[in-house]
Amino acid sequence: MTRHKSRENAFIAVFEASFSANDLDDILAVTQELPEYEDYMLDEFALNLIRTYYDHADEVNDMIQSKLKKWSTSRISRVCGAILRLSTAEMMFSPEDMDSIIINEAVEICKKFAGENDYQFVNGVLGAISKELRDNK
Repeated sequence: MTRHKSRENAFIAVFEASFSANDLDDILAVTQELPEYEDYMLDEFALNLIRTYYDHADEVNDMIQSKLKKWSTSRISRVCGAILRLSTAEMMFSPEDMDSIIINEAVEICKKFAGENDYQFVNGVLGAISKELRDNK
């Protein structure tokens, strides 16, 4: 599975989890077991990405909030929120320095699943996060 597909499938799982009171492990188990979810299987990369976000959710959410000018995270659509959270977690905690690739992948996922111009918002927030992370290295 390509990393793009892994990121997309991770996004779908996190997006689905945002509507459910079920435990993340329950949601992940369902996506791995049911044949109708075959196209959305989560490989090791996707599972690690999801777990990284959930393990560091407070730090990731704080980083996103710090880049929202006159906005709160409650105003962000669930689609954009899931994309921002996974992408921010990957940029903050991945040992690889691939911010431009991560941002590009996030924009492409956003174009596919979000509103018409939401990708611009996601690109701007992730660009600001990437800049801060680079400046602090």
